[in-house]
Order: sequence, then structure tokens, then C-alpha cells
Amino acid sequence: MTDSGEADVSAPKSEIVRSLASGLDVLEAFTPAEPRLTLAEVARKSAMSRATARRMLLTLVERGYAYTDGRTFELTPRVLSLGHGYWSGRSWHELLQPSLRDVSARLNESCSAAILTGDDVMYVSRVHTRSIMRIDLGLGTRLPAFATSMGRVLLSDLPDAELLPRLQEMSRSAFTSHTRTDPQALLETIRAARNDGCALVDQELEMGLRSAGVPVRDDRGKIVLAINTSMAAGVESLEETKKRVIPALKDCASQVETMVRSLGKDLDSLASASR
Repeated sequence: MTDSGEADVSAPKSEIVRSLASGLDVLEAFTPAEPRLTLAEVARKSAMSRATARRMLLTLVERGYAYTDGRTFELTPRVLSLGHGYWSGRSWHELLQPSLRDVSARLNESCSAAILTGDDVMYVSRVHTRSIMRIDLGLGTRLPAFATSMGRVLLSDLPDAELLPRLQEMSRSAFTSHTRTDPQALLETIRAARNDGCALVDQELEMGLRSAGVPVRDDRGKIVLAINTSMAAGVESLEETKKRVIPALKDCASQVETMVRSLGKDLDSLASASR
């Protein structure tokens, strides 16, 4: 620690707790492909002596993080609680920031995440690179779902029998000359988003603005979140935009799904809590 009470991240190796490092090495030796290991296998994979590996494994067993039948060892579900106290209280914004930063850097575009609330999408996380829209998009900002890529992705989870009446009843103002406002045309567009697993919106919300969105699903397959990126329209064709950004957005969505499930979070409950 420094005099100011801050941690010195450049601490010498002599201050590293070797036993803690060894314990972490043992935990990392277990993988989905090799969930059950012998003492010799753990020692080999962790690059440590059998005596050290044995002490680490017995400590994990005693603390309930591992189980042994006398010959092999395997981790117990209790390992999922490591760090859970910190992450379980994180908001959507905090949880999504690392993934959004990665995809934003990959695309060199602003990226956002939103949930569906009523007839609007509400922004719950955002990584900003440069200003394209006239309005400032911050956490809690709401935009009409029918005219946004994230909104169309989120609406695509509704069955047609529910979707069409909802489109007919919601306010559908024309923001530009490109805005689709006809309920039947919107239904076809949202159906296409459902089939494609993505939505592109070109200058329907604001002239000069194009956006692309993809869904994030919970473990039941329900869409509870959408991720998008926005860029200037006209720089490339719609097909070029789709080829450039959709794979990256889908990779990001997959990371988010895996991350949230590994933390034991219920995506639908987290989305509801953000409303």
C-alpha cells in the first residue's frame, strides 16, 4: 500500500502470495472437457509438485469447493460463489460495459444496449465513440421501438397475433421521409428481423443515421435485451454494413449471454429491475 492508502500494483514478486496463486492454478486445471482429475493430473496441469497439489486440493475439499472419491477430484457448484457477492449486485450498465467496449473497439463505432419498456426501448448501457445523432443518448434514454434496430429486435420476440395489434395501437410518427409507419409493413420488417436474427434501420429515426441490432436471449430463448451499433449512413451499402457489423454484434451478444448465465443471473429479472 502507498502512503495514500492506494494499492501499489507494481508490487515486487516477493509480496505475491504464492499459496493463493497455487490454489488458483489448481482451480484453473479443471475444465468442462476434464471435470474430474487425479492428484497426478492436477499436479501436471498446474506445474507444481504432487505434495503442493495435494495440499491445495485437500483445502478445497475441506472448504466445500471440491469433492473427492478418494482417487479423483472434481469441483463443486460452490466455486460459482467466488466473486458472486461483487458481481451479483452489478447493474446492466456495469455488467455490459466490458463486452460493449470490446465490440465498440472492434467496429470503431458507438455501441449500446437496451431493453423493451412499453412501446419504447430504454438504454441501459452505452459506449460512445463519436456523436452522430442530434440527441444525447444516455442511460435511461427512451426511443420508439418501431423505428429503431434494437426495438425491432426486441419486438420480434412477440408472436404475430400479439405483435400486429400492438403495432396498430402504438404511436408511429414519421421522423424522416424513410420512416416506416404502416403496421403491416412494420410487421413484415420485424418478421425479417426475427428470421435473420438482426435488424438494420437506415435513416428512419434520423437522417444520416444507420443502426444495426441483435438480440440477447435468456436460457429459455426469450429475448430480453438488444445490442446495437450506429454509424453514418451512405458510407457503405446496407449489405456491406450487415457483413461488417452483424458478426461482431452476435459475438458480443453470445459473450453477454454466457457471462450473465455464469454469474447465475436471471436476464429477465435483471431487465425488469432496470425498468
